Amino acid sequence: MKQLPNILTLSNLFCGALAVIYILHAPQYIAEFNGVEYTITNPEPVYWASAMVVLAALFDFTDGLAARWLKLQSPFGRELDSLADVISFGLVPGLMLFRLLRSAYMRMPDVFDVSYINLAPALLVPCFAAYRLAKFNLDTRQSENFIGIPTPAVGLLVASFPLIILYNPFNLAHWLQNIWVLYTIIALLCYLMVAEIPMLSLKFKSLQLKPNWARLLLVALSVAGIPVLKFATVPFVFICYVLLSIVSKPSTGNAVK
Repeated sequence: MKQLPNILTLSNLFCGALAVIYILHAPQYIAEFNGVEYTITNPEPVYWASAMVVLAALFDFTDGLAARWLKLQSPFGRELDSLADVISFGLVPGLMLFRLLRSAYMRMPDVFDVSYINLAPALLVPCFAAYRLAKFNLDTRQSENFIGIPTPAVGLLVASFPLIILYNPFNLAHWLQNIWVLYTIIALLCYLMVAEIPMLSLKFKSLQLKPNWARLLLVALSVAGIPVLKFATVPFVFICYVLLSIVSKPSTGNAVK
């Protein structure tokens, strides 16, 4: 039982590593249209990568619960958790955005190949995620709430993009296949991860309404959004999370996590 939190953390890392494999090994094939050959990527493995990110997030949530329940919180566990998170919620969304950018460029007229220089901004996401996680481990103000958007939120948001493109609710796929929209998303995510903005933690320390109204409202909006918005619920909840955090102004503590 003493190793249960670490096993859950390593399960998070395992899912993240598997997601990387799915993204990198999405098979490509050549298609010909009007005498012109096109390289097309089979998107199915990327959908599986999205599922792995969701599973990694579940393990990331439960490892903290297990550590608190068993009273096994330690500096080692905190460092191991960050190492897993930088893969599952840093590298994986960066690679997904890399793929999405390439697909967006390939949809443009008269484009046969894309320079990696144009796609490199996607890799800023894992860089900023690593910076945020290193800062989190040393920042004693983040014991009760976060400062800057947590990396699992970024991972889940980006993991929803391939599924939104597949099912296309409210024609959102059109926007996620626009290079300038993707560049804007990358810039915003990088900024929000390191910004000095207090963000809500979803930990309920009491059942009182007043200190938890923003958390309860976020849960209610999430549940209400699923049947209407489908996979678009994820970006909707992400936006609500940021706005509710700004409005509610959660306090930060001085105790070490």
